[in-house]
Amino acid sequence: MLFASQDELIQHLKGTANLDNGEVKLDNPDKFRADLIDGLVKNSVLNESADVRGLSRFIIKSAAHEMGIISSSIQGLYDARGRGECQGFTVPAINIRGMSYELSRSIFRTAHKLNAGPFIFEIAKSEIGYTFQQPHELVPVILGAAIRENHTGPVFIQGDHFQVNAKNYASDREKEITGLKNLIRQGIEAGFYNIDIDTSTLVDLSKSTVIEQQRANFEVGVELTKYIRELEPQGVTISVGGEIGEVGKENSNENELRAYLDNFNECLDKAIKGARTISKVSIQTGTTHGGVPGPDGKVIQVNMDFDCLVKLSRISRDDYGLAGAVQHGASTLPRELFKKFPELETAEIHLATEFQNMIYDHERFPADFKDKIYAHLRKKFASE
Repeated sequence: MLFASQDELIQHLKGTANLDNGEVKLDNPDKFRADLIDGLVKNSVLNESADVRGLSRFIIKSAAHEMGIISSSIQGLYDARGRGECQGFTVPAINIRGMSYELSRSIFRTAHKLNAGPFIFEIAKSEIGYTFQQPHELVPVILGAAIRENHTGPVFIQGDHFQVNAKNYASDREKEITGLKNLIRQGIEAGFYNIDIDTSTLVDLSKSTVIEQQRANFEVGVELTKYIRELEPQGVTISVGGEIGEVGKENSNENELRAYLDNFNECLDKAIKGARTISKVSIQTGTTHGGVPGPDGKVIQVNMDFDCLVKLSRISRDDYGLAGAVQHGASTLPRELFKKFPELETAEIHLATEFQNMIYDHERFPADFKDKIYAHLRKKFASE
């Protein structure tokens, strides 16, 4: 049900939870999980009243905290990996584009069933735009899913590809950077304690030296990292990711990696003495977001440069203390390749398109609803 007012919502909590001096106290956590959380998530997203949506989100986040479900940074684990204290795994980062509550619940259930290690929920800047999921909306949905599936412990939520648009940057630098900083601030306030800044769009291969090619990448990256460090909550070190090669472009190489990291670290130390640098670096190895569609609409298999992945991941760990390299655009790769990523010590792998395809291609997805969605996309999002 959608509540008509905040008072009706509060009445609905009686016997299960209550609001006490601005805090949520759970009287019956099991009943809250079984009977209330689904409705609270629904109201947090769909209620027409901003007041009811806001209160629903507050209750979900407060209850999650009381249940030991904490939106967290993965920085500590990635620091340990950079020191060589753990190895042999790749952290999946899954983009939450649609059916967000159901997909998040499924991720928690599967992780529990497999007794899996760490995993990340994420959403890109572009996805926030075309799915109309702002950070303050998405975080309670994910935490609500954690409550529903009886998860406890850290929940890693990430801003993926918080990206500078090169064309907009060229025409109005201040406006583009201010807009991205506003998104970063909104993300941090909502509980995004992992943020991948993507200034690789500013790499200029027409320059004569690798450093000059990467200059705008590391200088703007440092500006955004400084902003993140100034905003991060007390006791939290936000995990910041960097990127040296735009996905779908030329493959990355060692010279680019070293030019980026050496100058990024030097500039960051000048900006904030002793500030924590990035925890990982995204590189290009031959993949493309969404895969490369063939004439029949099916995804064409690409030639991935695994040597590039293992080499740059090793250098970033051994010489710079990072967790390693990040592989983007991987969900459409053949399944038999996935075992190679932990074997090659890939720090993180980003998965989006294939999960979306699973939803839209499922036999139980209503055909008329799909037709309506596609018609809307062709009309409103033809540029995507």
